Amino acid sequence: MSMNTSTPNATPRSGIVIEGLRKVYGQGDQAVEALKDVNMTVNAGEVIGLVGPSGSGKSTLLKCLGAIIEPTAGRMVLGGKTIYDGGWLTPDLRALRRDSIGFVFQAPYLIPFLDVTDNVALLPMLAGMPNAQARARALALLTELDVAHRAKAEPSQLSGGEQQRVSIARALANQPPVILADEPTAPLDSERALGVMRILNRMARQSQAAIIVVTHDEKIIPTFKRIYHIRDGRTVEEAGEGRAVE
Repeated sequence: MSMNTSTPNATPRSGIVIEGLRKVYGQGDQAVEALKDVNMTVNAGEVIGLVGPSGSGKSTLLKCLGAIIEPTAGRMVLGGKTIYDGGWLTPDLRALRRDSIGFVFQAPYLIPFLDVTDNVALLPMLAGMPNAQARARALALLTELDVAHRAKAEPSQLSGGEQQRVSIARALANQPPVILADEPTAPLDSERALGVMRILNRMARQSQAAIIVVTHDEKIIPTFKRIYHIRDGRTVEEAGEGRAVE
């Protein structure tokens, strides 16, 4: 088992690099240091696991990476572009989230009054893609994820596994270089959980996305080739089993 806590010294062509990331909530005597010194590298086409106990900083790290909250210090590179270096380097965080980051959550959060196709096509439409092209893109993703037969269904008509596959299609709709998945298999049984990991690994390779999966799910941890443990606001890298899920 290899362990590595060093700061990455090379930026991949695309993917994720985090160097010396800190996040402090509050000031003075009330200050709480949620992230103390986080260093991570996730290469394009790679899926890594992020694990740690409650309160260890996982959620804070994901929110920093997702440009939802601002770090206190450090550097973040997404898709080969430095987005934070002691301060945000991009003027439009909403566009950054829309175009460069895909989100997959424990709950699918599909829009109930849109059918499956429009749930997936919405982000490309908001980014300016013509409606017909966005729907064609959505249908191609739904086909790839084996849910094209549900393209006209409403979210309430889908099974839990189908809803999660649609949420993955939505995360991929704008072809982001980075996907952040927060407990994506928690509500699923073993077969469906491993199915989600098969999809994420296949999509990482095909789209050359860097994917971080935050998880407590013991069923999927053996699938990761690399795992980052976050403890007391710091990261430690560990070699995983990398068990095939094809």
